[in-house]
Amino acid sequence: MSACDGLLLLPGAAQHMAHERMVQRLLGEKLAQLLDCPFLGPYQPGMSVSGHHYFLPEDTLIGDVSALGIEGPEDFFGGQVEHAFLATKAISHPAIHAPRHLPAGWSERLALQADSVTLQGFSVFDLEDAAEAGQRLLRDGPLRLKPVDGTGGRGQQVVRTHRELERALAGLDEQRIHDQGLVLEEDLQQPSTYSVGQIQVAGVTLSYHGTQQLTDDGHGNPVYGGSQLTLVRGDFLALMALDLPRTVRLAVQQARIFELAALEVYPSIRASRRNYDVAQGLNARGQSRSGVLEQSWRVGGASAAEIFALEAFMHDPQLQTLQASTHECYQDAPPPPGSICLYQGQESEDGPLAKYVKVGPS
Repeated sequence: MSACDGLLLLPGAAQHMAHERMVQRLLGEKLAQLLDCPFLGPYQPGMSVSGHHYFLPEDTLIGDVSALGIEGPEDFFGGQVEHAFLATKAISHPAIHAPRHLPAGWSERLALQADSVTLQGFSVFDLEDAAEAGQRLLRDGPLRLKPVDGTGGRGQQVVRTHRELERALAGLDEQRIHDQGLVLEEDLQQPSTYSVGQIQVAGVTLSYHGTQQLTDDGHGNPVYGGSQLTLVRGDFLALMALDLPRTVRLAVQQARIFELAALEVYPSIRASRRNYDVAQGLNARGQSRSGVLEQSWRVGGASAAEIFALEAFMHDPQLQTLQASTHECYQDAPPPPGSICLYQGQESEDGPLAKYVKVGPS
């Protein structure tokens, strides 16, 4: 009998597209294979979970999940936080002075400790606070309005004038902002986005750096198109031991500082999968800026590369570094030869979509 009685998918509260659920199922099947346990499909409310199970949650776990038998990061792929706002972009920035509303559990200590590794910006939970924050940021140039739970850049707006700010805020749902928050952040010109992350599964730790690419969603909008990762066996120190370009080394350092600050301020955070997006570009004054945009403590766009790379590392104990990439293409064309198809079909809100992963030597 294996040490794990089975792997269960754990559906989240958020709405997910059919293609996202199909990819998660494929990744669940792969993880079950690597953990040498049966794949049991989605967890159903009321299902008996006696014994030891491994979970693949769709979203970051919120609150107490001990009833499922989850005792630590070794029991699931993703992250667990005490408060919902900790799973969003909101923790990357401070509140304005004397905010009208903040969620329970909010601490300004994280923003203070991470100030040197984030971009200029504010997190707000009130539309009047948003107007005040926006007016302050516009003194230095354009800003970006970001839904705190958005993915792939969807829903973001660049605001250049006070009139544009008024129009943008007028179109937002006041109750949604109150419940979930909104980020206002300096907008960078021609930014490069780096991914820095780590996974811990079955006693194996992998750390990585990488870049993201954009693609056309079929309507002329630039959206997330995949990630190219360089992975190493070991923790972030093993990653830093590589001969890294200066820009990559800075991104890794900033992600480490942000993570250490988050875990110090919110020690209840538990995660076996951590990913940080770091943007580097020029601000409105032509100055170089670099900062952590957000964290992801859940299965994400790069997770297919992470998990298929994990398979290679587990099969070859001597392997130390590896390249892996994910790709998302909004077109009706098969993935290229040598790649692993994750999804190909029409179940996207933007029409035809192909998702695939490639794994190869470093």
